[in-house]
Amino acid sequence: MTLTGRRPPAEAGEPAVAGRRRRERAVFGAALLGQMVIVVTGGLVRVTESGLGCPTWPRCYEGSYVPVGGQPQSFHKLIEFGNRTLTFVLVLLVLAAVVTAWRRVPRRPPLVALAAVGLLGVVAQAVIGGLSVLSDLNPYVVALHFLASMPLVAAALATYERAADDGDGPPVPLVRSEVRTVAYVLVGLAAVVLVVGTVVTGSGPHSGDADRPARTGLDPERVAWLHADLVVLFVGLVVALLLALHLTRAPDRASRRAWVLMAVTLAQGLLGYVQFFTGVPWVLAGLHVAGAVLVWVAVLRVTYALRERGAVAPAAQLSRG
Repeated sequence: MTLTGRRPPAEAGEPAVAGRRRRERAVFGAALLGQMVIVVTGGLVRVTESGLGCPTWPRCYEGSYVPVGGQPQSFHKLIEFGNRTLTFVLVLLVLAAVVTAWRRVPRRPPLVALAAVGLLGVVAQAVIGGLSVLSDLNPYVVALHFLASMPLVAAALATYERAADDGDGPPVPLVRSEVRTVAYVLVGLAAVVLVVGTVVTGSGPHSGDADRPARTGLDPERVAWLHADLVVLFVGLVVALLLALHLTRAPDRASRRAWVLMAVTLAQGLLGYVQFFTGVPWVLAGLHVAGAVLVWVAVLRVTYALRERGAVAPAAQLSRG
Protein backbone atom coordinates (compact mmCIF):
# COMPACT_ATOMS: atom_id res chain seq x y z
CA MET A 1 0.00 0.00 0.00
CA THR A 2 1.38 3.43 -0.98
CA LEU A 3 1.11 6.68 1.03
CA THR A 4 -1.83 7.73 -1.16
CA GLY A 5 -3.78 4.66 -0.07
CA ARG A 6 -3.61 3.04 -3.48
CA ARG A 7 -2.28 -0.41 -4.15
CA PRO A 8 0.78 -0.89 -6.34
CA PRO A 9 -0.19 -1.94 -9.90
CA ALA A 10 0.83 -5.58 -9.44
CA GLU A 11 -1.09 -5.92 -6.17
CA ALA A 12 -4.14 -4.13 -7.56
CA GLY A 13 -4.27 -6.53 -10.49
CA GLU A 14 -4.22 -9.68 -8.35
CA PRO A 15 -8.02 -9.97 -7.83
CA ALA A 16 -8.62 -9.55 -11.56
CA VAL A 17 -6.07 -12.25 -12.37
CA ALA A 18 -7.57 -14.57 -9.75
CA GLY A 19 -11.03 -14.04 -11.21
CA ARG A 20 -9.75 -14.75 -14.71
CA ARG A 21 -8.06 -17.94 -13.50
CA ARG A 22 -11.32 -19.11 -11.90
CA ARG A 23 -13.20 -18.53 -15.14
CA GLU A 24 -10.55 -20.42 -17.08
CA ARG A 25 -10.77 -23.38 -14.73
CA ALA A 26 -14.56 -23.30 -15.05
CA VAL A 27 -14.19 -23.72 -18.82
CA PHE A 28 -11.72 -26.58 -18.35
CA GLY A 29 -14.06 -28.13 -15.78
CA ALA A 30 -16.96 -27.97 -18.22
CA ALA A 31 -14.89 -29.79 -20.84
CA LEU A 32 -14.01 -32.45 -18.25
CA LEU A 33 -17.67 -32.85 -17.29
CA GLY A 34 -18.58 -33.18 -20.96
CA GLN A 35 -16.08 -35.99 -21.43
CA MET A 36 -17.49 -37.79 -18.38
CA VAL A 37 -21.14 -37.33 -19.34
CA ILE A 38 -20.74 -38.68 -22.86
CA VAL A 39 -19.17 -41.85 -21.44
CA VAL A 40 -22.22 -42.32 -19.22
CA THR A 41 -24.68 -41.68 -22.05
CA GLY A 42 -22.73 -44.11 -24.21
CA GLY A 43 -23.14 -46.69 -21.46
CA LEU A 44 -26.85 -45.89 -21.36
CA VAL A 45 -27.04 -46.68 -25.07
CA ARG A 46 -25.60 -50.11 -24.41
CA VAL A 47 -27.57 -51.12 -21.32
CA THR A 48 -30.88 -50.06 -22.92
CA GLU A 49 -30.11 -52.23 -25.98
CA SER A 50 -30.01 -49.10 -28.16
CA GLY A 51 -26.62 -49.68 -29.78
CA LEU A 52 -28.23 -50.17 -33.18
CA GLY A 53 -30.99 -47.64 -32.64
CA CYS A 54 -29.35 -45.91 -35.60
CA PRO A 55 -28.46 -48.97 -37.70
CA THR A 56 -26.16 -47.09 -40.09
CA TRP A 57 -23.29 -44.64 -39.76
CA PRO A 58 -22.79 -41.72 -40.18
CA ARG A 59 -26.51 -41.60 -41.02
CA CYS A 60 -29.07 -42.63 -38.44
CA TYR A 61 -31.25 -44.35 -41.02
CA GLU A 62 -31.06 -44.96 -44.73
CA GLY A 63 -31.19 -41.57 -46.44
CA SER A 64 -31.44 -39.58 -43.20
CA TYR A 65 -29.00 -38.26 -40.61
CA VAL A 66 -31.82 -38.02 -38.06
CA PRO A 67 -34.39 -40.59 -36.90
CA VAL A 68 -37.46 -40.98 -39.13
CA GLY A 69 -41.05 -41.70 -38.22
CA GLY A 70 -41.33 -45.16 -39.72
CA GLN A 71 -38.03 -46.41 -38.31
CA PRO A 72 -38.51 -49.83 -36.66
CA GLN A 73 -36.10 -49.15 -33.77
CA SER A 74 -38.84 -47.38 -31.71
CA PHE A 75 -37.42 -45.39 -28.75
CA HIS A 76 -33.95 -46.91 -29.20
CA LYS A 77 -33.35 -44.59 -32.15
CA LEU A 78 -33.88 -41.56 -29.90
CA ILE A 79 -31.40 -42.80 -27.29
CA GLU A 80 -28.70 -43.56 -29.84
CA PHE A 81 -29.30 -40.35 -31.78
CA GLY A 82 -29.27 -38.36 -28.55
CA ASN A 83 -25.86 -39.77 -27.70
CA ARG A 84 -24.57 -38.89 -31.16
CA THR A 85 -25.95 -35.37 -30.81
CA LEU A 86 -24.12 -34.88 -27.52
CA THR A 87 -20.89 -35.27 -29.47
CA PHE A 88 -21.48 -31.82 -30.99
CA VAL A 89 -21.97 -30.34 -27.51
CA LEU A 90 -18.71 -31.96 -26.43
CA VAL A 91 -16.94 -30.49 -29.47
CA LEU A 92 -18.05 -26.99 -28.43
CA LEU A 93 -16.87 -27.54 -24.86
CA VAL A 94 -13.49 -28.85 -26.00
CA LEU A 95 -13.08 -25.99 -28.48
CA ALA A 96 -13.82 -23.53 -25.69
CA ALA A 97 -11.13 -25.20 -23.57
CA VAL A 98 -8.57 -25.01 -26.39
CA VAL A 99 -9.33 -21.33 -27.06
CA THR A 100 -9.17 -20.55 -23.34
CA ALA A 101 -5.79 -22.28 -22.99
CA TRP A 102 -4.48 -20.50 -26.11
CA ARG A 103 -5.58 -17.05 -24.90
CA ARG A 104 -4.22 -17.52 -21.39
CA VAL A 105 -1.63 -14.90 -20.41
CA PRO A 106 1.08 -15.96 -20.15
CA ARG A 107 0.38 -18.79 -22.56
CA ARG A 108 1.34 -22.24 -21.30
CA PRO A 109 1.94 -24.66 -24.20
CA PRO A 110 1.36 -27.80 -22.07
CA LEU A 111 -2.16 -26.59 -21.26
CA VAL A 112 -2.87 -25.93 -24.93
CA ALA A 113 -1.62 -29.40 -25.87
CA LEU A 114 -3.65 -31.12 -23.14
CA ALA A 115 -6.81 -29.26 -24.15
CA ALA A 116 -6.24 -30.14 -27.82
CA VAL A 117 -6.14 -33.86 -26.99
CA GLY A 118 -9.92 -33.65 -26.60
CA LEU A 119 -10.38 -32.55 -30.22
CA LEU A 120 -8.30 -35.42 -31.56
CA GLY A 121 -10.17 -37.77 -29.25
CA VAL A 122 -13.58 -36.71 -30.52
CA VAL A 123 -12.52 -37.54 -34.06
CA ALA A 124 -11.08 -40.90 -33.02
CA GLN A 125 -14.17 -41.75 -31.00
CA ALA A 126 -16.46 -40.89 -33.91
CA VAL A 127 -14.55 -43.37 -36.06
CA ILE A 128 -14.58 -46.08 -33.38
CA GLY A 129 -18.28 -45.47 -32.79
CA GLY A 130 -18.95 -45.89 -36.49
CA LEU A 131 -16.95 -49.10 -36.55
CA SER A 132 -18.94 -50.47 -33.61
CA VAL A 133 -22.19 -49.94 -35.53
CA LEU A 134 -20.81 -51.29 -38.81
CA SER A 135 -19.47 -54.38 -36.99
CA ASP A 136 -22.91 -55.03 -35.47
CA LEU A 137 -21.63 -54.12 -32.00
CA ASN A 138 -18.63 -56.41 -31.91
CA PRO A 139 -17.99 -56.57 -28.14
CA TYR A 140 -14.29 -55.84 -28.48
CA VAL A 141 -14.89 -52.78 -30.67
CA VAL A 142 -17.53 -51.56 -28.21
CA ALA A 143 -15.06 -52.11 -25.36
CA LEU A 144 -12.47 -50.07 -27.24
CA HIS A 145 -15.07 -47.31 -27.65
CA PHE A 146 -15.42 -47.10 -23.86
CA LEU A 147 -11.75 -47.51 -23.02
CA ALA A 148 -10.65 -44.85 -25.52
CA SER A 149 -12.66 -42.35 -23.49
CA MET A 150 -10.50 -42.88 -20.42
CA PRO A 151 -7.37 -41.13 -21.79
CA LEU A 152 -9.63 -38.28 -22.94
CA VAL A 153 -11.09 -37.92 -19.45
CA ALA A 154 -7.54 -38.07 -18.05
CA ALA A 155 -6.34 -35.33 -20.43
CA ALA A 156 -9.31 -33.11 -19.60
CA LEU A 157 -8.65 -33.63 -15.88
CA ALA A 158 -4.96 -32.85 -16.39
CA THR A 159 -5.91 -29.58 -18.09
CA TYR A 160 -8.16 -28.68 -15.18
CA GLU A 161 -5.63 -29.61 -12.50
CA ARG A 162 -2.58 -28.12 -14.25
CA ALA A 163 -4.43 -24.83 -14.70
CA ALA A 164 -4.27 -24.41 -10.92
CA ASP A 165 -0.46 -24.74 -10.89
CA ASP A 166 1.74 -21.65 -10.81
CA GLY A 167 3.51 -22.75 -13.98
CA ASP A 168 5.05 -25.64 -15.86
CA GLY A 169 8.16 -26.15 -13.83
CA PRO A 170 9.25 -29.65 -12.80
CA PRO A 171 6.90 -31.33 -10.30
CA VAL A 172 7.96 -30.97 -6.68
CA PRO A 173 6.94 -33.97 -4.52
CA LEU A 174 4.92 -33.24 -1.39
CA VAL A 175 5.07 -36.80 -0.04
CA ARG A 176 7.57 -39.63 0.21
CA SER A 177 8.42 -41.59 -2.92
CA GLU A 178 6.85 -44.76 -1.47
CA VAL A 179 3.51 -42.99 -1.15
CA ARG A 180 3.69 -41.76 -4.73
CA THR A 181 4.50 -45.30 -5.88
CA VAL A 182 1.35 -46.66 -4.21
CA ALA A 183 -0.71 -43.94 -5.88
CA TYR A 184 0.68 -44.69 -9.33
CA VAL A 185 0.16 -48.43 -8.86
CA LEU A 186 -3.46 -47.62 -8.02
CA VAL A 187 -3.81 -45.74 -11.30
CA GLY A 188 -2.41 -48.71 -13.22
CA LEU A 189 -4.66 -51.15 -11.36
CA ALA A 190 -7.68 -48.93 -12.01
CA ALA A 191 -6.93 -49.16 -15.72
CA VAL A 192 -6.80 -52.96 -15.49
CA VAL A 193 -10.10 -53.02 -13.58
CA LEU A 194 -11.69 -50.91 -16.33
CA VAL A 195 -10.42 -53.23 -19.05
CA VAL A 196 -11.71 -56.34 -17.29
CA GLY A 197 -14.98 -54.53 -16.60
CA THR A 198 -15.56 -54.06 -20.31
CA VAL A 199 -14.99 -57.80 -20.81
CA VAL A 200 -17.58 -58.52 -18.11
CA THR A 201 -20.10 -56.29 -19.89
CA GLY A 202 -19.27 -57.84 -23.26
CA SER A 203 -19.88 -61.29 -21.82
CA GLY A 204 -23.06 -60.44 -19.94
CA PRO A 205 -26.68 -59.69 -20.81
CA HIS A 206 -26.18 -56.12 -22.06
CA SER A 207 -24.66 -56.60 -25.49
CA GLY A 208 -26.12 -53.36 -26.85
CA ASP A 209 -28.90 -54.75 -29.05
CA ALA A 210 -31.64 -57.18 -28.06
CA ASP A 211 -32.34 -58.44 -31.58
CA ARG A 212 -28.72 -59.11 -32.54
CA PRO A 213 -26.79 -59.79 -29.32
CA ALA A 214 -23.01 -59.85 -29.72
CA ARG A 215 -21.01 -61.30 -26.85
CA THR A 216 -17.43 -62.41 -26.23
CA GLY A 217 -18.35 -66.04 -25.59
CA LEU A 218 -16.49 -66.01 -22.26
CA ASP A 219 -18.07 -67.29 -19.08
CA PRO A 220 -19.64 -64.12 -17.61
CA GLU A 221 -19.58 -65.43 -14.04
CA ARG A 222 -15.87 -66.26 -14.10
CA VAL A 223 -14.97 -62.93 -15.66
CA ALA A 224 -17.17 -61.13 -13.14
CA TRP A 225 -15.40 -62.80 -10.20
CA LEU A 226 -12.01 -61.93 -11.67
CA HIS A 227 -13.22 -58.35 -11.88
CA ALA A 228 -14.38 -58.52 -8.25
CA ASP A 229 -11.02 -59.90 -7.10
CA LEU A 230 -9.23 -57.00 -8.76
CA VAL A 231 -11.58 -54.55 -7.07
CA VAL A 232 -10.80 -56.13 -3.66
CA LEU A 233 -7.09 -55.67 -4.38
CA PHE A 234 -7.79 -52.07 -5.39
CA VAL A 235 -9.63 -51.40 -2.12
CA GLY A 236 -6.72 -52.86 -0.16
CA LEU A 237 -4.28 -50.54 -1.89
CA VAL A 238 -6.52 -47.53 -1.21
CA VAL A 239 -6.47 -48.48 2.49
CA ALA A 240 -2.66 -48.71 2.31
CA LEU A 241 -2.52 -45.29 0.68
CA LEU A 242 -4.70 -43.75 3.39
CA LEU A 243 -2.49 -45.22 6.11
CA ALA A 244 0.66 -44.02 4.38
CA LEU A 245 -0.72 -40.51 3.99
CA HIS A 246 -1.68 -40.42 7.65
CA LEU A 247 1.60 -41.80 8.98
CA THR A 248 3.75 -39.50 6.85
CA ARG A 249 1.68 -36.38 7.69
CA ALA A 250 0.86 -35.75 4.06
CA PRO A 251 -0.94 -32.56 3.00
CA ASP A 252 -4.61 -32.43 3.95
CA ARG A 253 -5.63 -32.06 0.32
CA ALA A 254 -4.05 -35.42 -0.53
CA SER A 255 -5.80 -37.14 2.38
CA ARG A 256 -9.17 -35.63 1.46
CA ARG A 257 -8.88 -36.81 -2.10
CA ALA A 258 -7.84 -40.29 -0.98
CA TRP A 259 -10.91 -40.49 1.27
CA VAL A 260 -13.10 -39.43 -1.65
CA LEU A 261 -11.50 -42.22 -3.68
CA MET A 262 -12.29 -44.71 -0.91
CA ALA A 263 -15.92 -43.59 -0.70
CA VAL A 264 -16.46 -43.76 -4.45
CA THR A 265 -14.72 -47.13 -4.67
CA LEU A 266 -16.80 -48.69 -1.89
CA ALA A 267 -20.02 -47.38 -3.43
CA GLN A 268 -18.98 -48.73 -6.82
CA GLY A 269 -18.05 -52.11 -5.35
CA LEU A 270 -21.35 -52.37 -3.50
CA LEU A 271 -23.24 -51.44 -6.65
CA GLY A 272 -21.34 -54.09 -8.58
CA TYR A 273 -22.27 -56.85 -6.13
CA VAL A 274 -25.92 -55.76 -6.01
CA GLN A 275 -26.27 -55.75 -9.78
CA PHE A 276 -24.56 -59.14 -10.06
CA PHE A 277 -26.93 -60.82 -7.57
CA THR A 278 -30.03 -59.11 -8.98
CA GLY A 279 -29.49 -60.19 -12.59
CA VAL A 280 -27.75 -57.02 -13.81
CA PRO A 281 -30.79 -54.73 -14.30
CA TRP A 282 -30.09 -52.02 -16.83
CA VAL A 283 -30.55 -49.16 -14.34
CA LEU A 284 -27.85 -50.52 -12.02
CA ALA A 285 -25.61 -51.33 -14.98
CA GLY A 286 -25.89 -47.74 -16.14
CA LEU A 287 -25.06 -46.44 -12.67
CA HIS A 288 -22.08 -48.80 -12.59
CA VAL A 289 -20.74 -47.18 -15.78
CA ALA A 290 -21.07 -43.76 -14.14
CA GLY A 291 -19.32 -45.10 -11.04
CA ALA A 292 -16.42 -46.41 -13.13
CA VAL A 293 -15.85 -42.92 -14.55
CA LEU A 294 -15.97 -41.39 -11.06
CA VAL A 295 -13.44 -43.90 -9.72
CA TRP A 296 -11.12 -43.15 -12.64
CA VAL A 297 -11.31 -39.41 -12.01
CA ALA A 298 -10.93 -39.84 -8.24
CA VAL A 299 -7.78 -41.98 -8.46
CA LEU A 300 -6.18 -39.57 -10.92
CA ARG A 301 -7.01 -36.57 -8.74
CA VAL A 302 -5.10 -38.13 -5.85
CA THR A 303 -1.86 -38.04 -7.86
CA TYR A 304 -2.18 -34.29 -8.48
CA ALA A 305 -2.38 -33.68 -4.73
CA LEU A 306 0.97 -35.40 -4.18
CA ARG A 307 3.00 -32.76 -5.99
CA GLU A 308 3.07 -29.09 -6.95
CA ARG A 309 4.52 -27.18 -9.87
CA GLY A 310 6.11 -23.76 -9.84
CA ALA A 311 6.85 -21.36 -12.64
CA VAL A 312 9.57 -22.34 -15.11
CA ALA A 313 12.89 -20.83 -14.08
CA PRO A 314 14.08 -17.94 -16.30
CA ALA A 315 17.17 -19.93 -17.30
CA ALA A 316 14.98 -22.78 -18.48
CA GLN A 317 12.84 -20.39 -20.50
CA LEU A 318 15.93 -18.91 -22.16
CA SER A 319 17.25 -22.38 -23.03
CA ARG A 320 13.92 -23.17 -24.68
CA GLY A 321 14.11 -20.08 -26.81
